[in-house]
Amino acid sequence: MTHQAFTVAVDEHPSLDDQHVVQSGLRAFNVAVIGDGNERPISCFVRDASGQVVGGLLGHIRWRWLYVAKLWLPESTRGHGLGSRLMKAIEDYAWAHDCLGVYLDTFEYQARPFYEKLGYELYGTLDGYPPGYRQYYLRKLRPGGSISR
Repeated sequence: MTHQAFTVAVDEHPSLDDQHVVQSGLRAFNVAVIGDGNERPISCFVRDASGQVVGGLLGHIRWRWLYVAKLWLPESTRGHGLGSRLMKAIEDYAWAHDCLGVYLDTFEYQARPFYEKLGYELYGTLDGYPPGYRQYYLRKLRPGGSISR
């Protein structure tokens, strides 16, 4: 097949099948080089006295790293240590399940000082995301752990 036989087109509404071609191809390539990431979701919730979820943390573990994708607590619960307890619980889980570290991102108007107080270190900044702001990338390595090959 010659290069002239290919087209390139932006698609704002891709089908699940089309997305699957790219995802499965990239996954197969990665697995061949670095092994299966064994990705699995992980969550930690704060519940009220009746057992209803009032906030929490959503993430996943992949290649022995735990990613905190979302952490949210309602304003009325903030300042009572619940965020720190959520992070401690997820870190304890990560260390008990042989994770090398925990990583996350946060916008500059959100919680960078909170995470740094918990021992997270900045490893990257994306200026202008969103426009006029920055997004920070932070990580915390497993105590006594190593991330070398």
